[in-house]
Amino acid sequence: MAPNSSSVTEDRGAGDTAHAPQNERRGAGAEPYPNYRTEVVWPNVVVHAYLNLAALYGAYLMFTSARLPTAIWAFILYEAGILGITAGAHRLWSHRAYKATWPLRVFLVLLQTLAFQTSAHEWVRNHRVHHKFSDTDADPHNVNRGFFFTHYGWMLTKKHPAVKENGKKVDSSDLDADPLLIFQKRYYMIIMPILCFVIPTAVPVFVWNETWSNAYHIAAVMRQVITLHMTLITNSVTHWPDTWRKRPYDKRICPSENFFVSLLTLGEGWHNFHHVFPWDYKTSEIGYNRINPTTHFIDFCARIGLAYDLKTVPTSMVKRRVQRTGDGTHELWGWGDADMSEAEKKMVQVVNEKAT
Repeated sequence: MAPNSSSVTEDRGAGDTAHAPQNERRGAGAEPYPNYRTEVVWPNVVVHAYLNLAALYGAYLMFTSARLPTAIWAFILYEAGILGITAGAHRLWSHRAYKATWPLRVFLVLLQTLAFQTSAHEWVRNHRVHHKFSDTDADPHNVNRGFFFTHYGWMLTKKHPAVKENGKKVDSSDLDADPLLIFQKRYYMIIMPILCFVIPTAVPVFVWNETWSNAYHIAAVMRQVITLHMTLITNSVTHWPDTWRKRPYDKRICPSENFFVSLLTLGEGWHNFHHVFPWDYKTSEIGYNRINPTTHFIDFCARIGLAYDLKTVPTSMVKRRVQRTGDGTHELWGWGDADMSEAEKKMVQVVNEKAT
């Protein structure tokens, strides 16, 4: 994406930082690749087919032979895994929308590992590329390639050349310098099976005498697959252009507002707002009056000293954005992006700022 060279004026308003033609703003991600052909990664297909089929079997067992505590345990783990994605991989590490102390960082990386959605390092890199080149060939889950692709198929095929090419342009130096994320990445294939499959299976067996099959298929596999699908609907459902059209902040971009997605993902469905203001820790305009449990979790952590420097959008900035007709948008991946203007940074409110 070409950096914006013009300054932000009061007429244009902060938060609307790029008005170049869309193909120019998208950079190489919008260029055609005439020789590109979709290539299926068959080992991924086999693994995901097994997990989804085993999850269906787990759903059958849950309603036919499993004990009630097993279903409750699976639900608790589902919420925990989603929180690891929303508060951890997404708002903390992808967008740097707030800062966290080491105890909270360790807690969130454990929950993110529980969700089994690749290491946080890889998850964040993919997500930053998604924001920088949203809905183009350089987007890892480009919605223009169809609903199935943007929801699930992108994990079953090799990356588009534009994703690889433009991914190198997205800064990940903060991830490479984070010892916690590097540790998780290095030992992911050891830690992940323990947190995602072994412990969720063992607890029902040894604590309330559940069968191994029920515990494994329900609390481990079914729970993990549901967590994955609920995370993925923020790529597919909220980006699908012909289904959800509530885009109060920028009508020219695909991401839209969706109550039900927020309900299922602890507050990640206010997606039009999020793509306009990706560095807001609430990912929505009104964190307290909308479905957004992740925001409440971060606020609670701030109150007890575990989270600080919470970045949010001033009401005046939001109003100016809503009142405009939407002449373009610039997808920032988060706080500190090179394309974020100094005018925008000066207008940001920092909540619970840590004294220096």
